Amino acid sequence: MDQHNTHDPGPADRPADRPAPCPGRDHDTWTTIDELHDWLEAETGIPPEQDLLLRMLKLSEEVGEVAQAVIGATGQNPRKGATHSWQDVEAELCDVIVTAMVALRTLTPDAATVFAGHVRRVAARPRTPLGP
Repeated sequence: MDQHNTHDPGPADRPADRPAPCPGRDHDTWTTIDELHDWLEAETGIPPEQDLLLRMLKLSEEVGEVAQAVIGATGQNPRKGATHSWQDVEAELCDVIVTAMVALRTLTPDAATVFAGHVRRVAARPRTPLGP
C-alpha cells in the first residue's frame, strides 16, 4: 500500500462497538482488516466485479514495491545507488501482507477462518531437507 494513500482508521473512524486494536493479537489484526475492507468498499464507487479484480491486481503493485526496495537496499541500480533500507523492505513486505489480507477479505467475509485453516494445513506439511 502506498504510504500516501493508506488510511489508518483511528478512534473517530472505528464503529463504537469495535474495540481499539491491540498489537500482537490476531483477532485485532483481522478487526483492522475488516475496517480497511469496509472503508474501501464504501469509497470505491466502481462495480463489485471490477473492484474485486483490482484488489487482486493491487498485490502485484505491492510486490513490485518490495522488489524496488530490495534493489534500492542493495544498491543494484548503478544510476541510483542505495536508495532504500532493509527497514523499507520490511515495510513493503508488510504492505504485501495487508493487501493480501484485504483481498482475501474481499473474497469472503470469513477470511480469518479461511486463513487460519490454510496456515494449519501449511504447518502440517512434512518438512524435507533442502537439497544436498
